[in-house]
Amino acid sequence: MREFGYERVLDVSGALALLGEDPDARFLGGGTNLVDLMKAGVERPTRLIDVRELPLDRIELTSGGSLRIGATVTNSDLAAHPEVRLRYPALAQAVLAGASGQLRNMATVGGNLLQRTRCGYFTDLAKPCNKRAPGSGCPAIEGEHHNHAILGASAHCVATHPSDMAVALTAFDAVVSYETADGPGELPLGQFYRPVADTPHRETALPPGALITAVTLPPAPVAALSRYRKVRERASYAFAIGSIAAALDVQDDVVREVRLAFGAVASRPWRAREAELALTGGPASAEAFAAAADAELAAATPLPHNGYKVTLMRNLVVAVLTELAEEAAR
Repeated sequence: MREFGYERVLDVSGALALLGEDPDARFLGGGTNLVDLMKAGVERPTRLIDVRELPLDRIELTSGGSLRIGATVTNSDLAAHPEVRLRYPALAQAVLAGASGQLRNMATVGGNLLQRTRCGYFTDLAKPCNKRAPGSGCPAIEGEHHNHAILGASAHCVATHPSDMAVALTAFDAVVSYETADGPGELPLGQFYRPVADTPHRETALPPGALITAVTLPPAPVAALSRYRKVRERASYAFAIGSIAAALDVQDDVVREVRLAFGAVASRPWRAREAELALTGGPASAEAFAAAADAELAAATPLPHNGYKVTLMRNLVVAVLTELAEEAAR
């Protein structure tokens, strides 16, 4: 680890000013990803700007019925908040499925959105990686890729996004608020992560020097009946090999509204729009759920050793939606 500076800030303008003076600085929230990358030599900031003391640690209901979540809210506080558990249970479940209790106590909402892939080639400086060193290649395509992307990948990168929280936020149309030296801005989470294309090192659409200040969840009555299901290779703390955030509104065995987002299958949380379209207005049956999953996964391009994810995600769609439909019928 090389030497770096450290400064704690108490206001957003001060944080932005420090980053403007030193573009090689990084904002520090809980540090649960950034510090690991610094130890590995992947990130080499000249200065850490500690934003944990900024007044961005509240969860509030807005006058329009949205839920505004400050960027420095910890994952533990997010999962425990009564409005989150009542109105967006899949989000609380997703947060609790990620990391360990100690890490959730440190990790922040803003930092969770910005965490980087856990691909072993990305974190190994002895290996090429287009995400870490643009133009160097993607050895995962021919190498170890059993937990890599089956959707939205390219010849330049097949890594997956590791967040559980972001999958649920994607299903519920969350909006990311940020501040820059030029003023505030917003990005729907569906546009927050860039397609991998030929620039996998450019992961988000945030403007340079931006600081995430909040994530807002719009009113979504369908989210009250929702679930997050994560499949991993061991029962304890582990990243997903496939996950799903689902919400369902059924009346008289007909799907009135459905939300679906997949995790661990693409470079970003994957909103399953084709599956949602196939289901809306149709029967709430296992056969319909399977057909909708097939419609979404028709675009999958698995590699030689991760084709199992297609079957896994199909089964997850059917299992979770069937459980929600049965719960709605009670």
